[in-house]
Amino acid sequence: MELRATALKVEDGIATLWLKRPHRLNAWTGRMHAEYRWCLAEADADDAVRVIVVTGEGRGFCVGGDAEALAGHVKKGGYDPGTPREMALPGFGTDARFDASFAFHFGLSKPVIAAMNGPAAGVGLALACFADLRFAAAGARFTTAHGKLNLPAEYGLSWLMPRMIGLTRANELLLSSRVFEAEEAKSLGLVNEVFPREELLPRTYDYARNLIATVSPNSLRQTRWQIYRDLHRAVGSAVQDSESLIAEMMQEADYEEGVAAFMQKRPPIWGEKGGEKWGDND
Repeated sequence: MELRATALKVEDGIATLWLKRPHRLNAWTGRMHAEYRWCLAEADADDAVRVIVVTGEGRGFCVGGDAEALAGHVKKGGYDPGTPREMALPGFGTDARFDASFAFHFGLSKPVIAAMNGPAAGVGLALACFADLRFAAAGARFTTAHGKLNLPAEYGLSWLMPRMIGLTRANELLLSSRVFEAEEAKSLGLVNEVFPREELLPRTYDYARNLIATVSPNSLRQTRWQIYRDLHRAVGSAVQDSESLIAEMMQEADYEEGVAAFMQKRPPIWGEKGGEKWGDND
């Protein structure tokens, strides 16, 4: 796919997915949506990628739907997503409950970190909330936005936010559509950490490299799937599934390597598909 509204770069096991409409603060369009899904599918299928970082080019992360597109919906008399009929299906097939727009993040096999370098609103905030972790630039401003446009809470935010920060706090942000800053978002538990703007990507990459070095690929994969499946089911099923996974994963070479590294007090060398060691084919 020719990328016009996004960019994708892979380096040192980290895929960086850039939202790339800086002149519009990376406002969301149908083309960006299609490209975003394609980039995620590419990164998820790439054996060289262990962690995916999503960020925005320029001053913004993603300020929501493009204003010109929103005006176009008014002229057309209804919603037009502007997306092609056929789009990439990243994360689809892991669990039928995740086979939907944005929910597909839960089905990905690799962790996603949102590096929120600037304003995020509406769909942009939802995009970040579907990431596994969120790091934000100091002073970045966020809003759910929908209430001021006569819209409902967008793209699953009404499901996500109460689970992330509790019903009382989520209600206040969802019902008011008010603006709040990164520091408040951290105090609410909506973002994991706030960094000075110039440190955001370096610190995010440091975190990603630490994940790659210290946690096995299959542990990251299975733990993500456990977390998001367990949000949808009873505790007994979660326990039974974890017991089955323990028995299965203890037969893998990375379990033996993890134990050996722990006993020998050294960094682990995680294996990849086919028994290869991470980095052998670099």
